[in-house]
This record gives sequence, structure tokens and C-alpha cells, in this order.
Amino acid sequence: MSSPATPPPAQNNLKRIVAASLIGTTIEWYDFFLYGSAAALVFNKLFFPESEPLVGTLLSFLTYAVGFAARPLGALVFGHYGDRLGRKRLLVLSLLLMGGATFAIGLLPTHATVGAAAPVLLTVLRLVQGFALGGEWGGAVLLVSEHGDARRRGFWASWPQTGAPAGQLLATGVLSLLTALLSDAAFGSWGWRIPFLLSGVLVVVGLWIRLSVDESPVFRQALAQAEARKAARVADAEKMPLVAVLRHHWRDVLVAMGARMAENISYYVITAFILVYATTSAGVSKQTALNAVLIGSAVHFAVIPAWGALSDRVGRRPVYLLGAVGIGLWMFPFFALVDTGDFGGLLLAVTVGLVLHGAMYAPQAAFFSEMFATRMRYSGASIGAQFASVAAGAPAPLIATALLADYDSSTPIALYVIAAALLTVAAVGAAKETRHRDLAEVGPSPEADHAPAPAPDARAV
Repeated sequence: MSSPATPPPAQNNLKRIVAASLIGTTIEWYDFFLYGSAAALVFNKLFFPESEPLVGTLLSFLTYAVGFAARPLGALVFGHYGDRLGRKRLLVLSLLLMGGATFAIGLLPTHATVGAAAPVLLTVLRLVQGFALGGEWGGAVLLVSEHGDARRRGFWASWPQTGAPAGQLLATGVLSLLTALLSDAAFGSWGWRIPFLLSGVLVVVGLWIRLSVDESPVFRQALAQAEARKAARVADAEKMPLVAVLRHHWRDVLVAMGARMAENISYYVITAFILVYATTSAGVSKQTALNAVLIGSAVHFAVIPAWGALSDRVGRRPVYLLGAVGIGLWMFPFFALVDTGDFGGLLLAVTVGLVLHGAMYAPQAAFFSEMFATRMRYSGASIGAQFASVAAGAPAPLIATALLADYDSSTPIALYVIAAALLTVAAVGAAKETRHRDLAEVGPSPEADHAPAPAPDARAV
């Protein structure tokens, strides 16, 4: 139940907080996914023109993966200062960094203009994107989780998660519109820059909204308690969040990392790699593939809050496990439908895949938030989520493309996703249910949930 000291905010205030987190994450994911779509469609020709088409795509996806490599560093830095200074300040900074890097990509010279310097500059800006996104996710979901009503935390915390399909929807929609309106030559020459430059306008809107919300009351309460202990010279009043996470919550970090495997890998196979596979192996046009991802992302956006609400009723683990098992079972039918070359089959494959992905992604925000104590929650949730992305989402399109090049078959790719699903089932199956935990009362270790409440001046936060 909700702590009496931290009652749920008024409904209008909560909706404003949810809207601020959703719009901010939508913009950040728009920036991130825009790069992935462009990497699949045009970056191989613009920045790696001397390579064979499939090799150029591999190199393009390699720069895409570099962004994931920077996400753990972003998680460490933003998590540390987010647990020390608050969620809101770091979210503003992450939005500025992401938007600035994306806008700069739209101004980049290509290989034809500056030669080898072009992919180098592209890689640097991709690193900045990854660093910013590594700090964005944890802060956005925590701001909502720590404001929201505990009884509906899964539902409210799932709304920032819809920023991913909303960003995908926006990025794919803009690209789809441009490819429909422009010739291939015009799009490859200058049209691809428009979506990146549009990010500058979106960031201004996002900042205006994000600056209007209040800091998390749970964090403010925890900060006040920490300051009181510090003033009273309690010996172990405050440790670095990273040290505290590794000491008290290392099992939870491992669970979070395992839980991310199937969710992260399947998503990038379904939304990024599919643009390569459908156009090269299934004979589908770029426009058709983009339209399938576009419609699938709209359905994905709609089902995530429904899955989040279901997790409030039956628990985080059952919903998450349903998604992991489902995505594993869907992989062979997924590729079989894409191989038909029919738009209806492609659309069904992508949409069902994203609906099953949503069953993992929706409860993830509340699930990870509920694992960690307040003064180490930003660090713990971000580290668990973003370190996993290096092994999961980062190489997923690259591995899938390499498997396709080596075997000229979708079977190894399906087995790759199935293996990730098995790992996620094992991790979530080993976790404890967190649905009934009060974020203001979660202690420094899993056992603290079942221990007698300590005196107020010694309570872990």
C-alpha cells in the first residue's frame, strides 16, 4: 500500500507528470530509432559507399550498436547524480544531449564530401545519443512510479514505456512519408536529413513540458531522511549509489539484465532488422516494410498500458513471463509470414511480435522500480536495464544480419531470439513478485521487505 507520508498526487498532477515523461521519452526514442531506421535504409550508402551492400549494412549497424555501448556509462553517471540530486534535473540534461546529437547528425557531411571523417563523426554523435538514452529511461519511469498510486503503479509506469513505440511510430512515420513523397535519389541526397533536423523542434517542446513538473515526493522524502542521518552523524548514512546497489541489490541487477534479453533482442529484430530482411530476402519494398512497422508500432503503443494494468491485477512476473514465452514461440511463424512477401503476412508478423513484446516491456518499469531502494533506485534500475542492452539490443541487428549473410536463412535468427527468451524466462522465474511493495518503504535488500520495520532514524532509503 501507499505510505501515509507519500500520498498519491492529485489526478491532474499525476497526468501532467505522466505526460511530461511520455513526451520526453517519445522524443528521445524518436531520435534513437530514427538512427536505426536510417542505418537500415540509407547510411550504408552515405557513409560506407565503398563496401558491398550487405557489408555496408553491417558497418552501418555497427555504428548503431556503438550507441548501446555508451548506454551503461550514461546509466552510471545519470544514475549516480539522479540518486543524489533528483530525477528531474537529469531528465532535462538527457533530453538536451539527445536532441543536440540528433540535430547534428542531420547536418553531417557524408563520405562523398569528407571521406573517412564522415563515419567517425557519425559514430561520435551516436555515442552521445547512447549516453543520453542510458540516463533517460531510469529517470522517466521513476518519476512516474514514485509519484503514482501504488495500486495502479503498473498502469501509470507503463505510459513512459509507450514512448518507445511512439518514438518508433514518429520516426518510421516521418521516414515513410518522405520515402513516399521523394524519389530515391532525392531522399538519399537530402531528404534523409529532415527527420534529424526536426528533432530540434521536438526538443524545445519536450523541455517546456518537462521543466513544468515537480520532483518525485518519494525522492524528496528519502533525501530529507538521508540529510537528517548525515546531520546526526550516523556512520553509514550515505554511500555512493553504485556501491550500495552492488552491495545490497546485485541479485536484482542480474534479474533485470536477464529480463531484458528477450525484450531487447526481439524488439530490434522486429523493428530494425526486419527492414533489412524484408527488403533483401522477402522482396518487399522499403515503403511496404516501413508501413508494416508503422502500423505495428501503433498497436504496440495501444497495448502497453493494457499490459501494465493487467500486471497490477495479476503481478509483474506472470505478464512478463507470458511475453517471453510468447515471443519465443512466435519467431518461426514470424519469419514464415515475412517470407510470403505479402503485406498482410508481414503486418501480422510484426504486429503480433510487438504485442507479445509489450507484455514484457509494459510491466518492466514498475517491476524494476520496485526492486530497489529509493536512494539507489535510479542507479539500480538504470544499470540493470542499460548494461543488458550492450549484450542484447546493441548487437541484435548486427548478429541477425551476420547470420543472414552466413546462412541465407531465417532459422538461425529465430533460434537466436528463442535462446534469449529462455534466458529471460529463467531470470524472471527466479525473481520475487514486487507488485505489493511500497516504494517509500523498500529497504536496501530483498529480505528487508519481510523484516520488522526499523526505527525512523535508521530506515534505509
